[in-house]
Amino acid sequence: MSHTSHMLRLLPESAVQPTGPVDHPDWNYRPLLGRVQRLRFRMVLDLLGGDRFDRILEIGYGSGVFQPELARWCRELHGIDAHPLTEQVAGRLATHGVTTTLTRGSAESLPYDSGSFDCVVAVSTLEYVESIETACREIDRILVPGGALVVVTPGASALWSPVLAVATRQGSSQYGDRRQQLQPALHRHFPLDREVRVPRLGGNVLRLYTGLRFRAGGTAA
Repeated sequence: MSHTSHMLRLLPESAVQPTGPVDHPDWNYRPLLGRVQRLRFRMVLDLLGGDRFDRILEIGYGSGVFQPELARWCRELHGIDAHPLTEQVAGRLATHGVTTTLTRGSAESLPYDSGSFDCVVAVSTLEYVESIETACREIDRILVPGGALVVVTPGASALWSPVLAVATRQGSSQYGDRRQQLQPALHRHFPLDREVRVPRLGGNVLRLYTGLRFRAGGTAA
């Protein structure tokens, strides 16, 4: 199934609410900005490659916008986020037919047994984690050997940073230098299976998003 033609199943705009100062769920429904935002979700579908999983964990589910789509690709869906609105988001998802188990917590200390998931998805979230190295070790621990880690991360170029600054009124201060740290750390911990870029041409200067699919339980090159 092509990620460009697939109709995304997102939580309706009327059901979403911001869960923190860096959560902007309404962006997904704006005419132009929404198209850019939804590119991240289509990149995830591209990287999933039509695979179905037993258990998926979304790290940084926020207002639950992407959970309805992820539910299509697994038998059992989970989400973890640091914000305190777990019950509210779960209730809104349930109202729209999405069964999921949401937990409050951190990627640096995941409250799951080792080998609990065969897929972890993180869309523009790992850049906020204070210790990316610790998060990588935790993600590797909770994935089954050979499990998939799918990450979409925004560009860290001199062109993209001012756009973030205008859009979020916070800019790169919300990340520190973690956007630059993230991909090298991921490559140290996980073998890479696939990479997609938006746009595909133009190099790092024009890069909006990079999507990466890694494999757990191996030795990164």
